[in-house]
Amino acid sequence: MGDNGRVNDPRSTTHNLRPEDEQTAARGSRLYPRVTSFRSRRGALTAAQQATWDTLWPRIGRDVGDEKIDIDAWFGRTGPAILEIGSGTGTATTAMAKAEPHVNLMAVEVYRPGLAQTLQQIERDEIDNIRLLRGDAMDVLENMLTSESLTGVRVFFPDPWPKARHHKRRLLQGPTFAMIADRLKPGGVLHVATDHADYAEWIAEVGNAEPALSVLDWESPMTHERPVTKFEGKAQLAGSSVTEFIWGKSR
Repeated sequence: MGDNGRVNDPRSTTHNLRPEDEQTAARGSRLYPRVTSFRSRRGALTAAQQATWDTLWPRIGRDVGDEKIDIDAWFGRTGPAILEIGSGTGTATTAMAKAEPHVNLMAVEVYRPGLAQTLQQIERDEIDNIRLLRGDAMDVLENMLTSESLTGVRVFFPDPWPKARHHKRRLLQGPTFAMIADRLKPGGVLHVATDHADYAEWIAEVGNAEPALSVLDWESPMTHERPVTKFEGKAQLAGSSVTEFIWGKSR
């Protein structure tokens, strides 16, 4: 999510990893499966962030893998399940979780310092309805979630990969929309936002072509109100407009 600058593509990661992560990436880790499409990101955890990570991550975080997520068991309750793809530093994630305490919100991000900042906000504000997933969003969708397991999916400000030769790296391709549609329950919602005009046209064309999704025309099971982050505020001041798409899965 783009709350700290351009959002990480959920399929991307950093080339400036901790030594142990560099070794894992070199072996083709599930955390870093598509290194050639990644943007370089710098950052190491502070001592305070590491302490929070050590305390909270074992309980509310997990890395990508093949084990299916029992969402109700992970949260310890039954509730609407929403997946946010590319949560960045968690500013919008935590704000929306506090606004929807009844929702079980899972946020996917590959950038460890961003996840650490999210954990700090969760700890500070005593938020108990967020769980974090570290790795490739498509891996999560394909291997960790089952059909019709989600009430909603949010993709806010994915990397537009503006150069034509890089368009194949964009997250929102036809197969992605098909996968998301499969994971949504009937009546579930996909909410996308972008501030890149060309990508907005691309998203509209590809998303509208997915037969299981249609422009939402019934009462949504989740809020569509997004907090305006610092990044989005700067974009608006620079004259960039935000385009939002809200699709529903046929009931």
